[in-house]
Amino acid sequence: MVREESKTWNSYSNVWKDLEPYITVSIEKLEQICQLVNAACATLEPWQIILISVFLTLSAVYMWKLLHPKEGLLRHLKMKLFKFVRCIPSVKKRIATELCKIEQEVSEELKLVYENADFLLDLTEKSWSVDKIIELTKKYTELGNVSWKNGKVSGAVYYGDEQLTSLVTKVYGMTTWSNPLHPDIFPGIRKMEAEVVRMSCNLFNGGPDACGTVTSGGTESILLACKAYRDYAVEVRGIVSPEMVVPLTAHAAFEKASHIMRIKIHFAPVDPTTMQVNIKAMRKLINKNTCMLVGSAPQFPHGVLDPIEDIGKLGTKYNIPVHVDACLGGFLLPFMERAGYQIPLCDFRVPGVTSISADTHKYGYAPKGSSLVMYCHKRYLHYQFSVQTDWPGGIYASPNLGGSRAGGLIAACWASLLFFGKEGYTSKTKQIISTARFLTERLQEIPGIFVYGKPLMSVVAIGSKEFNIYRLSSALTKKGWNLNILQFPKGFHICVTMLHTQNGVAQQFVDDVWQCTEVIMQDPKAAATGTAALYGMSQSIPDRSLVSEIGWIFLDACYSTEVTNDKISS
Repeated sequence: MVREESKTWNSYSNVWKDLEPYITVSIEKLEQICQLVNAACATLEPWQIILISVFLTLSAVYMWKLLHPKEGLLRHLKMKLFKFVRCIPSVKKRIATELCKIEQEVSEELKLVYENADFLLDLTEKSWSVDKIIELTKKYTELGNVSWKNGKVSGAVYYGDEQLTSLVTKVYGMTTWSNPLHPDIFPGIRKMEAEVVRMSCNLFNGGPDACGTVTSGGTESILLACKAYRDYAVEVRGIVSPEMVVPLTAHAAFEKASHIMRIKIHFAPVDPTTMQVNIKAMRKLINKNTCMLVGSAPQFPHGVLDPIEDIGKLGTKYNIPVHVDACLGGFLLPFMERAGYQIPLCDFRVPGVTSISADTHKYGYAPKGSSLVMYCHKRYLHYQFSVQTDWPGGIYASPNLGGSRAGGLIAACWASLLFFGKEGYTSKTKQIISTARFLTERLQEIPGIFVYGKPLMSVVAIGSKEFNIYRLSSALTKKGWNLNILQFPKGFHICVTMLHTQNGVAQQFVDDVWQCTEVIMQDPKAAATGTAALYGMSQSIPDRSLVSEIGWIFLDACYSTEVTNDKISS
């Protein structure tokens, strides 16, 4: 043992002898540099030295940010160049012309369904009869060319059964004027909400400490979770500028929350093959300001489950809350095993998972406008609450973003859960998943296209390496299908609902995809037209603000009250 230590010491001594001349030279060089700097500053006043130091530091920081932008140097330079080019008068005029053209096309497309259907522009002078209002309501609900009842719509309507519709309509009617903001006036609604939360927490294996609230939808559930973790980070952990790390495929509501809640957001890339978030990349994005980590179960674009257990390990290791966004698959997940399907754990049984969002208005089959955000403990939920203690109107406490809420929606959600029970949800889950698995298997057999990742839930996403996939989505639209378009990478998906489990619907989709793909593969390099060309163009624009303007055009058109025949009515 002594001999080994002696050898080690001799080795270190030899290394030191070899390095000593270089170290000596380095020290001499450093001293020379210091002398040069001192000589250069000899004629400067102290305040000048301070100003120069500050200027050089800020310049270095600016250059670092310039050369290391979050979107990548090449894309950043393209964006800067594109913005510069946009300022050239001729280019600016051309872009304005094209935007006007797009505005006109979008407006005309939306107006087509309202042809010969006037808008009400002013409140009527006299009251209308009940029969007249019902008659007009029926006309409004019959507008449009897309019929969701035939099963050709991706997502949107998840059940539509007449018996359930009748039930929730009656329940909503009985509770129309209720408001959980006043639990003393409507104690029954308070009881219903508490029961919905407790039943759901138990479904997700939350344990006795699990808690939460009913919200107006998945976006509010996500916003509330972000608020809770932001405030928890500030108040408990002493973080001044909270940040969150989310997968690139996480729902857009997280970016909305980033803007509203002033939380800096970092997007972790996904594996191009599995479409799951890259755990190593996510770990590198964690820093002392990270207030939450996010995983999707499943993510919306490709229906792929993120590795929640691995994200939970990161949360446990770095003591950071982990939110599981199960808004899409929330009321499929608890029944997968009962339905005979094995999937990775995605609920509160995963160490590190502290909250889950799940939409009851999707596979919970409740009416639109209901969702849940659940926490493993009240220590997080309390930071979701908003309490104004000094308001002249009294102490104002609200659990959600809104104040008054529709008690009727809570009651209808409660009724939907009881209508199905565990057996009903298990049966529906089996139908949904078996249909999605059928589509996945059959679509993978079609030459020219592929299925993204390994979808285990209800969403199946399609791409192509042979042709512009938007040509296929456009062709399917002409056959009456209403699908969800994806970008970065290009694709589209179908979100399977109970309507797709109707006899022959899934097979019809496969047949139509096969037929359209065969036609496209006869000339795979042909140029895209119409909507396919528009989506292709939007992805090639470096300056995404221009794409935002196109989005503004669409949203403006949704609120337009003009009609194609230029008739108006009051």
